Amino acid sequence: MNHPHGFWAGWHDRPQQHYLIEPRYLAGAGDLRHATEFLRASGWKEKPKTGGPLVFHNPAKTVRVVFDPLTQPGGWTIESKASGYQPAWAAKFGIQTPVEIIAGLTDALTQPPTAHAPNVWAPLSQQGWNTRQGQHFTAMSPDKSAFVQFHQSSPGQAHWWIGARTEHGRAWDAEFSPTTPLSLVQAVTTALADPQPVMRPRGAFPPSNRIRTTSVSVRPSELGAWQQARLNTARTAAWARNAWATARPRGGKPATAPQVPAGYAAGRR
Repeated sequence: MNHPHGFWAGWHDRPQQHYLIEPRYLAGAGDLRHATEFLRASGWKEKPKTGGPLVFHNPAKTVRVVFDPLTQPGGWTIESKASGYQPAWAAKFGIQTPVEIIAGLTDALTQPPTAHAPNVWAPLSQQGWNTRQGQHFTAMSPDKSAFVQFHQSSPGQAHWWIGARTEHGRAWDAEFSPTTPLSLVQAVTTALADPQPVMRPRGAFPPSNRIRTTSVSVRPSELGAWQQARLNTARTAAWARNAWATARPRGGKPATAPQVPAGYAAGRR
């Protein structure tokens, strides 16, 4: 029996069961492309290595993002060379760190630095996290499943740890070198404390009685559209940065800011 082409197109776009997971820090790793495709769309280059870890470099080749699922314990390493007044720094995340929290840091690396003084604790206090002063200064999530710890062993030696736990034990951990810019640590705590749930396919999140799940039906085309909108945001920003760098004169009158093409801007709506 012959079926029209539209039948097959509709068949492949049938709704699939997904789950909205809360809190996001217990949702499991997720799809790493949420972070890596944004980097690629922002102009970062992948260093291909057959059978090896995923490695991305920023256009200036001063920062690299590595995802290594093969070596123990595996996970993410984000590190930067020394540049100007900023010393080298590194951040490491366990392999089960939700990719949305990784993207808090990696997305921030694609943005120009802000003029605002960073405040690592502000996103946590805004979401009702509890703080206490002991051997370490600690912020704990309301459900006591996630934490942020700070300890200064000596001047200039500020250590940061972030992690999450379930009734089964450790879910994931992250640590930051003392030289990590506070704006980047704040980008992580912002993503960590975000009350918005994250989406996972059926069977793609760890079992825990500490998570809340909401079943939703999502068409592949809808998922693709959401992902494309996120990538369009990255491409628009990268295009604007490149155009500004190209248009800026070396001397004399400053150039006007470039106009973003209408086709790019549409993807941000």
